[in-house]
Amino acid sequence: MRRTAPERVPVTPGEELSAMGATVPTVSAPLWWQVQGLSFTPSGYGRRIPTSKMIQLPGSPRWRRVYVCIFSNAGTAYVDGPRDPATGKRPWIVVS
Repeated sequence: MRRTAPERVPVTPGEELSAMGATVPTVSAPLWWQVQGLSFTPSGYGRRIPTSKMIQLPGSPRWRRVYVCIFSNAGTAYVDGPRDPATGKRPWIVVS
């Protein structure tokens, strides 16, 4: 059986969030499984759970997906920052 691509969901402006000490523009861009009411992991917990929100960091034209690291009853919303050339890692930029 062949899988078909899910329908595109319109991107809508969202509420204002804060990142790097500044208010940043936000859009709601749900992924296909979010539209269907599904969870990213069976338990709902994980280190990099994508949300339906995307933000644009100050001085950057790129829209970045907001992720949540959630274990137990506490979670942290973040986006991946620019890659550090020295370590090759992407730092978390916390979103609130």
